[in-house]
Amino acid sequence: MKIIRISLIALTAILFTSCGGTRQKQEEITQERVEQVETTTISRSVIRRVVEFSTTLMGYETVNIAPSLTGKIEHIYVEVGSNVQKGSMLVRMDQTQLNNTKLTYANLAVELQRMEALKESGAISKQVYDKTKLGYDQTEESLAFLEKNTFVRAPFSGVISARNYEAGELYSGMPILVLTQINTLKALINIPESYFPLVKKGMRIDIKSDIYPGESFSGTIEIVYPTIDAATHTFQCKVRIPNGSLKLRPGMYAHTSLPLGQSEAIIVPYQTILKLVGSNERYIYLEKDGQAKRVFVQTGQRFDDMVELISNEVNEGDRLVSVGQAKLVDGVKLNVVKQN
Repeated sequence: MKIIRISLIALTAILFTSCGGTRQKQEEITQERVEQVETTTISRSVIRRVVEFSTTLMGYETVNIAPSLTGKIEHIYVEVGSNVQKGSMLVRMDQTQLNNTKLTYANLAVELQRMEALKESGAISKQVYDKTKLGYDQTEESLAFLEKNTFVRAPFSGVISARNYEAGELYSGMPILVLTQINTLKALINIPESYFPLVKKGMRIDIKSDIYPGESFSGTIEIVYPTIDAATHTFQCKVRIPNGSLKLRPGMYAHTSLPLGQSEAIIVPYQTILKLVGSNERYIYLEKDGQAKRVFVQTGQRFDDMVELISNEVNEGDRLVSVGQAKLVDGVKLNVVKQN
């Protein structure tokens, strides 16, 4: 047992010495290794900042035609795809309750006139008159409610996008029709929080659809929502899109671009930015005192083979490794064969 124990201790010592020696040897190799690279001096450029997003178009207004009364549907005046104007008749519900209320209202009108005459002569008390007047006013309100929900009209101009019943069926809660406004559309876009100070209500935005290549449509930011989504670090904007030509339709996929003016930024060749294996992190190599320094960065707007570089650790005048960066490790010695 002692022999085995001593052997294990000896083996552990050998392995420890071996690992330590290997690590030391690797450090020595790194220190002795010299990589041939080319560098570029980082400078700032004035760019025209344009941010682009994808979205789905929606009708500016969409409403479910759903009366507040259940009962039989007497007639539906429109079909799916029908263009309707504001105030157009869409649906006529069963009129039994409406007609009964009309008779009650007419009788109460006569009764109220009689009560007014008796009140002036002092034949009845004010309490009796007020009770009759209350019944008349309540029936008048009920009549207006029944007329609105028996003869259902379009609240705005648009197109019928869905129909769920046929005439004669019993309406039971599901909307009878869906009315969608298409001569004006809207889109909701999510913008990174870094652009929040730059985006304002009333700014113009360009909309493009793959269905109409080469053609651009104009929209306007109508609402900039005041809060930032903590999960995505984006904020939302509502865009109003005039659509008098009716080329665009709700449900279409669209690309939007929002110009945000000019600003200064660091622009570097796209291939100088490397991606960490197994993650979305990106980094570059700078030449510092003859050695490679790895710096993690973020990317912004892209311009053909150039890209905006975002990092608090990168400054104007730093020397970026532009050729040979793929074979580098942090701290390796560099021999700059060419500097641009």
